[in-house]
Amino acid sequence: MAGRLGFGSSSAAAMGMIVTNTPAADLALTNFAYCSAADLRKFSVPGSKLFFASIADSVVKFHTPHESIRDGHIGLNAIQRRHTKVSTGDTISVSRFVPPDNFKLALLTLELEFVKAKGKNEQVDAVRLAEQLRKRFINQVMTTGQKVSFEYCGTNYIFTVNQAAVEDQEDMNKGMVSAETYFVFETSPSSGIKIVNQREAASSKIFRQKEFNLQSLGIGGLSAEFADIFRRAFASRVFPPHVINKLGIKHVKGMLLHGPPGTGKTLMARQIGKMLNGRDPKIVNGPEVLSKYVGETEKNVRDLFADAENDQRTRGDQSDLHVIIFDEIDAICKSRGSTRDGTGVHDSIVNQLLTKIDGVEALNNVLLIGMTNRKDLLDEALLRPGRLEVQVEISLPDENGRLQILQIHTNKMKENSFLAADVNLQELAARTKNFSGAELEGVVKSAVSFALNRQTSLDDLTKPLDEENIKVTMDDFLNALQEIIPAFGASTDNLQRCRVNGIVDCGESHKHILQRAMLLVEQVKLSKGSPLVTCLLEGPSGSGKTALAATIGIDSDFPYAKIVSAETMIGLSESSKCAQISKVFEDAYKSPLSIIVLDDIERLFEYAPIGPRFSNVILQTLLLFIKRLPPKGKHLLVIGTTSEVGFLESVGICNAFSLSYSVPTLRTADAKRVLEQLGVFDADHIDTAAESLNNIPIKKLYMLVEMAAHGPEGGSADAIYSGREKININHFFDCLGDVLSFR
Repeated sequence: MAGRLGFGSSSAAAMGMIVTNTPAADLALTNFAYCSAADLRKFSVPGSKLFFASIADSVVKFHTPHESIRDGHIGLNAIQRRHTKVSTGDTISVSRFVPPDNFKLALLTLELEFVKAKGKNEQVDAVRLAEQLRKRFINQVMTTGQKVSFEYCGTNYIFTVNQAAVEDQEDMNKGMVSAETYFVFETSPSSGIKIVNQREAASSKIFRQKEFNLQSLGIGGLSAEFADIFRRAFASRVFPPHVINKLGIKHVKGMLLHGPPGTGKTLMARQIGKMLNGRDPKIVNGPEVLSKYVGETEKNVRDLFADAENDQRTRGDQSDLHVIIFDEIDAICKSRGSTRDGTGVHDSIVNQLLTKIDGVEALNNVLLIGMTNRKDLLDEALLRPGRLEVQVEISLPDENGRLQILQIHTNKMKENSFLAADVNLQELAARTKNFSGAELEGVVKSAVSFALNRQTSLDDLTKPLDEENIKVTMDDFLNALQEIIPAFGASTDNLQRCRVNGIVDCGESHKHILQRAMLLVEQVKLSKGSPLVTCLLEGPSGSGKTALAATIGIDSDFPYAKIVSAETMIGLSESSKCAQISKVFEDAYKSPLSIIVLDDIERLFEYAPIGPRFSNVILQTLLLFIKRLPPKGKHLLVIGTTSEVGFLESVGICNAFSLSYSVPTLRTADAKRVLEQLGVFDADHIDTAAESLNNIPIKKLYMLVEMAAHGPEGGSADAIYSGREKININHFFDCLGDVLSFR
């Protein structure tokens, strides 16, 4: 039998049938309904050998026709009649029931009682009973609230369905028993029935699903991480307790998910809690535990474990699994002694948590899942084996992961024909390097906002919307990429600002340095033995070092590219500058391929030639990070630029770089090549101009050309840059005198 109609379909018209008793006493324990052969054909399910009928608000299954049942009659047992509220001789409306797709029960929770108790006390093996019920009621429909009688080991029982869960169908309260249905048995304290081996039965079905489709759960790009979590935290729980006891191991009690913000840590923890066959997970944010009252914070921690303690005390090994999810766990579990608030509250919280997880009276029915963006802040004792021992980094998704995430967030609009045919998710995945899952969701939202904006008018907001013409196009997504900037993405705009005049051929020396630097890029990408490569570009001021470094950063196409310069740290204290430098490197470690440009290194640690004076704190910080190897699986290229190589050698920072290249000023031939590319002189004047430019930095050459192209004597700058006019050679030499006087 089952509950409300509407979950299946009834293709045959309802017919009135007279209720009668089950044909024989032994058939009353089968839960089948019975009818004549002529009537049975009316209830066949197309494409199967099943026969179902909707009766009032219930569903019954027919087994075989029975010769003692006359046409127009239906045989129901006493429990079925009681559930449908009919008596023998009543006429009831019956119609064919066709089960919908995805109708198999994943979980069936049954409460057992005796048909006739009379002071009985029985012990029921959960594993054996589940096997028998699965075979006996295979392909029968069960619904929440239904009662069914059955016989087990010579004793008649009744079970009440307390929960009937269909996978991925939260609003459905009924389904069909299958070979994969997981049974959970419950009893009232006064029933006289004791369930044994329930934990062993549950261990083989620790998860509610037979298999996992992470994308259907809204999780994209984390298949490898989930496989790692399953192997380390749940594989042991799949096997029966006696196997684990023989192996001499204990179940994992805690795990830590760490990584950049927006990568899916909270989402994965929440879905893990839902997938487990245990109590509903407790989700708590770290700051919520804190209280201003003395002892209240520690009490809040104890209260989180109270249900698990009571369950273990009353049920022992049969206790359910209690999942506690701690978001932002670093807020309350900082390293002991690191906070100087004078109260010692944070230290007490860590001590209380350690006691509950792995103390003298440790709980065995708890799984603690912590999440943080700052693993480095956590107390070391919390991370040792036996506590939060499974530590999985939820990092930024790769291209395939980004594609999965984009598919998840665009599935609904695709199903409802709101996604235009020109949208190429594969191309978007390739364009969104170093985007987190949350940022990809932001891209989709932004794209939708552009599409909706085309259908609205600020002049008349009451104008009806044309839903049929709403289309999210590829242009909408490309516009969204201009709005949503990834926190760990390449600073392409900042790098472009460092080469506002572009890159021109400055001669063999510059070309050689650029080629060698791009070889370093390939080395970082492909070499397994060079996770860290460092290169120093030194030379006179204005020789093009920063532009070369920026070009390398842009052409490398690395997901993470940042430039660190003194201009971004104006007004900051020593400690703040060190923290900012540290953050750039720590963020780089979160990307598989990264490049960091340290521009004018001597300015970063406040070098002044008079004295000399510099910040030793910042210098030591830079030395540490330049030499520090990135984490396993991460690759980093560091490029430094300096105009004070002699000073850097004196403080030992030059030795920290693997390679050093000297970027020269322009010789006459090189200057001529640059002027030819700029096209601002007549052919007759190029040689004359170039002869006066020997040993000039490229930056000053650009400045000189800019000066000569402006002013009353310079003519029209627009005309010169467009090629319609040329620079006056005499005006050029006048400007040259001004520029050279500052060399």
